[in-house]
Amino acid sequence: MSTKQELLQNPIQHIDIKQHNVVALVDAMNHMAYSSRDLARAATIYDMMLRDTECGVILCLAGSLISAGLKQVIIDLLRNNMVDAIVSTGANIVDQDFFEALGFKHYVAGEEYKYGAGDAELREMMIDRIYDTFIDEEELRICDETTEKIINGMKPGAYSSREFIKEMGKYLAENGRTPKNGNEDSIVLAAYELNIPIFCPAFSDCSFGFGIVAHQHARQGKPMCSIDSGKDFYELTQLKIQNPTTGLLMIGGGVPKNFAQDIVVAADILGVEASMHKYAIQITVADARDGALSGSTLKEASSWGKVDLTWEQMVYSEATIALPLIAGYAYHKKAYAARTAKAFAQVLEPVTA
Repeated sequence: MSTKQELLQNPIQHIDIKQHNVVALVDAMNHMAYSSRDLARAATIYDMMLRDTECGVILCLAGSLISAGLKQVIIDLLRNNMVDAIVSTGANIVDQDFFEALGFKHYVAGEEYKYGAGDAELREMMIDRIYDTFIDEEELRICDETTEKIINGMKPGAYSSREFIKEMGKYLAENGRTPKNGNEDSIVLAAYELNIPIFCPAFSDCSFGFGIVAHQHARQGKPMCSIDSGKDFYELTQLKIQNPTTGLLMIGGGVPKNFAQDIVVAADILGVEASMHKYAIQITVADARDGALSGSTLKEASSWGKVDLTWEQMVYSEATIALPLIAGYAYHKKAYAARTAKAFAQVLEPVTA
């Protein structure tokens, strides 16, 4: 039986789209069939989305993407003005990105562990498995404790997930967890530095949830911090109201997908006639057979008044294959060159005299 040290020695390496010009490959796929052609059309739509200077781009993240090696792709989208807001699961932002920003790693698991063999032994060693990836539970507990520390330093009150994540970025910056200090880059840090909002609509479902549970338990009967999910929804809806032309790049489905699509309907409820999302791409391996949200098509979303049908594309592919191709295509075509940042955070936190 391997030791913990032996199992945690091969770190996941994040793919760098800057190093791989995929334009010719994706263009060639446009003349193929099935998912290849779908992917090529999606890449073209993302390119169009970025070239439309009126469009605000919302990136949705679901599934274990950062642990799988997609962190640098998302950082590059942020740092090259290819994303204006993020809606994500908490795991991607906290347990995976913020976790790595604290200096920890995800590790490649051997083939023998893919399908559950040895899980009992892994638990004994405090190694958690994400399919074919390992994470050190003892390090994850440090991540939990760090989120509690950040919450404890905030003034009691109800905050949106965006406000909490901004504090996490501030913590990384103030504690020197920056690339210029020899540390790895981070989605949370990049978003903080660029003032790009990140929303996690189910924020308790991650390491941050453990932090806030500990925070509230220690402050029973005293003023405390809490997550205001209504404020999350209201804030994201304001972005749609202030920037009517929007595009969605959705990785996976679930809560982030529905949350981002619903802001069109929410704006209407507030008495504002908001246009449907003009562009929409979803990368998923789910389909409509089980009736799940992740597999509902973008055409179905159009019946709800959420997504326009002119420039929408479903890509039935696993994200670690499709996202580097779609993102890399737009990056190397320099689709972002004429864009100006939408400064969405300024909509939510206007400067007052």
